[in-house]
Amino acid sequence: MPGERLTLRSTSEIGRFPGAAPPTRVQVTIHNENEKQEEGGCRRWFRKICPCCCKRKNSTSYDVTDKVELTKVPAPTPEPTKPKPENGERKETEGVELSVCSVDLLSSGLGQNRVEHHTDQFHGDELIIRRGQTFQIEIELNRPFSAETDKMHLELKTGFLPKVSKGTHVIIPLVEHLEDERWEAKITEQNGTKIKLSVNSPANAVIGLYGLSVITGSLKDEAPTTHSSSKNIVMLFNPWCEEDTVFMDDDDQRKEYVLNDTGRIYYGTEKQIGARTWNFGQFHEGILEACLFVLEKSDMPPSGRGDPVNVVRVISAMINAQDDYGVLVGNWSGNYSDGVSPAAWSSSVEILRKYHSSEGIPVSYGQCWVFSGVTTTVLRCLGIPARSVTNFQSAHDTDVSLTTDVYFDENLQPIDHLNSDSVWNFHVWNDCWMARPDLPPGHGGWQAVDSTPQETSQGIFCCGPASVSAIRSGQVYLKHDTPFVFAEVNSDKIYWQRNLDGTFSQIYSEKKAVGHCISTKAVGSDERDDITQLYKHPEDSEEERIAVETASRYGSKPDVYSAPAAEDVQVEVKIDGEGPRMGSDAKLSIVMKNLSSKARRATLHSQVAVMHYTGVLKNAIKKDQIPVELLPNEEKTIEWVLPYHQYQNQLMDQAALMLTLCGRVSETKQVLANQTSFRLRTPDLKILPLGDAVVGKEMSAKITFTNPLPRMLKDVVFRVEGLGLQKGHEVVVGDVGGHSTVTLTEHFIPSQPGPRKLVASLDCKQLTQVHGVADITVLEQ
Repeated sequence: MPGERLTLRSTSEIGRFPGAAPPTRVQVTIHNENEKQEEGGCRRWFRKICPCCCKRKNSTSYDVTDKVELTKVPAPTPEPTKPKPENGERKETEGVELSVCSVDLLSSGLGQNRVEHHTDQFHGDELIIRRGQTFQIEIELNRPFSAETDKMHLELKTGFLPKVSKGTHVIIPLVEHLEDERWEAKITEQNGTKIKLSVNSPANAVIGLYGLSVITGSLKDEAPTTHSSSKNIVMLFNPWCEEDTVFMDDDDQRKEYVLNDTGRIYYGTEKQIGARTWNFGQFHEGILEACLFVLEKSDMPPSGRGDPVNVVRVISAMINAQDDYGVLVGNWSGNYSDGVSPAAWSSSVEILRKYHSSEGIPVSYGQCWVFSGVTTTVLRCLGIPARSVTNFQSAHDTDVSLTTDVYFDENLQPIDHLNSDSVWNFHVWNDCWMARPDLPPGHGGWQAVDSTPQETSQGIFCCGPASVSAIRSGQVYLKHDTPFVFAEVNSDKIYWQRNLDGTFSQIYSEKKAVGHCISTKAVGSDERDDITQLYKHPEDSEEERIAVETASRYGSKPDVYSAPAAEDVQVEVKIDGEGPRMGSDAKLSIVMKNLSSKARRATLHSQVAVMHYTGVLKNAIKKDQIPVELLPNEEKTIEWVLPYHQYQNQLMDQAALMLTLCGRVSETKQVLANQTSFRLRTPDLKILPLGDAVVGKEMSAKITFTNPLPRMLKDVVFRVEGLGLQKGHEVVVGDVGGHSTVTLTEHFIPSQPGPRKLVASLDCKQLTQVHGVADITVLEQ
């Protein structure tokens, strides 16, 4: 069950990459509650790729022709009394065995390799490259290399027990002409004892950490000598290379889905969508090492790391700790006393570094948006384009029926023990981009992957990658886990009533109950991009109904669809504006419409219950019966109110509630049913930058929070972080009185130029989902 404590097995002994946060000065000011406070089109697809990224015949970024430039070292001036023969130097070295003195991987962050491979933002001095693309190295020999008498080749090894047959032991020969899709090397420069090589890698190479060796010898079959480089090579996927299965041909999308280290994750309800900034931090110090550590911990054979389908599936399992001691422990209990509340996280960096530095002890705790944020970080770090995606009104199908089933007894009261299916207010997963050669043509592109542990797949808690195009068309027989994701976004909600003989009859169906406002951050801006049309056809369209009925044929209830009964009374719930706010009475509107030319009477049974965002109901806090009389063709609005004092001690983490309405029309026996989830909006943190933002110069920011509740908040803690501004840390504030305001002043020294985000969140038991962000543009010194 989510939230269980885990017993750890022995973990692997892979090196740590710790980091220490500098001390932070914080000023705390508590204000009197009476003090006045200031409020703070068509997509372009390019088939032309940058010549620095994938090898092209017209590339000029480095020499890959068959011309080898040889520069002779000038011979010393001969003494008049002892003239030397013209080839004297060569004769002096003819008997010397060729060996390597040093290898320079040219791994500087600002050097040609890292810039051309789009890895210059990573920290560290290892050579970080992308597959399917040429890179350069320099070798210092003990004497000049001669192709007539000497031989040389390179070897790369990755993983345990490297094997040539598995692609984990790579032998790279020297050739005169480099060709696509092969491991090859070519001498492009020679200056005395120093040579420069261009090394080519295929676009299906295994990704991960490689060790490099240079083997030299002579053509006389003498015993070769081996020199191993002191630095490793990190190979990543390459979205800039056409031959790589993760190739993405829009440069703006590559910048967003691979290179952007911040983003937004959406939450709340479809009528009250909230957004929070998340620091993915894939280039942050220690994160690449942590992501490679996650791969190592997975026990995935290194030979399988060349296929992004395999890698994504393993990552979706390793981000949760449910059955493989992965990164995050899920917890939906509301008790986080021995860890960090899921709502308090705003970054993947601290989570991944903590998991790595502890050598694989799962971090406590996470829920769906945290699992998704960490998954985005790991996939972007490894070179797979990825984004966090939020589905509002997200179904959780537990019996593979591909429907969401709600059961009532003879008196139209919910049967709790049968209602195992649920509809989450929202659920966050990921899209990742890749070709799918394992599926029929047309199913490449975005693939859904979900790291939140909900149901098992092939015996482990993972989900995906599932082709989004297959989900849209109802082709649920295509792998991986397409039925589960289809049900999340496009299942019908079926209401069943128990008969006197114990059987159940279908009394109502909602065809638009799930899969609304599917959202992700827009490319190049902080706006919300609605991508519902990628996952499903328009509601009520013929294509959408065909997809649903096609999918249902592969479910456990293939005969659920029958001729619809006449329905002339409609009921729906509307939320005005941004919806009710925490600390105030919750007010909603129930709208009933009579579509017939005759009067209609009904009694609505209403029940509101506290709900986890996962759709699991805690307990009912208010029940009512509402008699309704409708004139012919009348539309009537009924005001529904939940006073603050009835919910103040009942709410869970997400401040979510579910209003359930059911009833029967007296004249026609039509069943009326509606379920509407809503949340109580929480205030934002106001963050105001102060002073000039310049690299190496101290600046500050003022963070202001006003308690919306009439009661005291206990043990308030702020978490503050900004990539390139300051490392994440906690600020303990203590108690904050009812309707009081607290102000923090953060002092920090920016370390990186460019657009940055300072993110803060509040954590306390009485109030969650309080956070804020400030955009700061840092200038060079």
